[in-house]
Amino acid sequence: MPGLSGPRRRGRIPGVKVSVLLPAAGSGERIGRGPKAFLQVGGKTLLDWALEGFSWADELVVALPPGFQKEGLKTVLGGQTRQQSVYNLLQAATGEVVLVHDVARPFVVRAAVERLMEAVRAVGAATLAVPVPDTLVREEDQQYGEVISREHYRLVQTPQAFRRAILWQAHQQARAQGIEFTDDAQLVQWLGHPVALVEGDRRMFKVTYPEDLALAEGLAQVWSS
Repeated sequence: MPGLSGPRRRGRIPGVKVSVLLPAAGSGERIGRGPKAFLQVGGKTLLDWALEGFSWADELVVALPPGFQKEGLKTVLGGQTRQQSVYNLLQAATGEVVLVHDVARPFVVRAAVERLMEAVRAVGAATLAVPVPDTLVREEDQQYGEVISREHYRLVQTPQAFRRAILWQAHQQARAQGIEFTDDAQLVQWLGHPVALVEGDRRMFKVTYPEDLALAEGLAQVWSS
């Protein structure tokens, strides 16, 4: 990819504008405390953690729920689904490379992001992922069923990085066909473009359930990215 080479400085890519897209319009139903982006962890909202983690980016764009605002941010209205929110974010983004990150992953590990940027330079689309650490079984009528080899399985994380043109094309085609995907890497793979798997970091876990907040509170006390 032209321009995606040379030494980096604090995550930047010389000559290439990088936009970070934060879909932050989720209702947080599984935790039950309102929009997840505004949950407090370590004295800061999950959104604030994400914004700080990507402070090096050339552009930050955030999708927020109706009725929510945050001063000094470039924002768009979130959609009914994550995919719709990312589509809105892409319309507003101006970077040649875009990173899409779940705001529910408050701890951004710089080394992992830099590995991701190397991969998007080479492939054009990449996502962080970590190995499955536990025994993996197929549930059969609430019984312990077939044990599945975990060797070739990975847990997908964000951020995910793309050339904006590739992700935009994928979103447009999926929108035209009325297809929804769980994340943008899946969408780009559906388009027919390869997506590199990049070593992630377990500290970049997703706050999904109430007990995850307790884990995040503990990590926030000792956090250093």
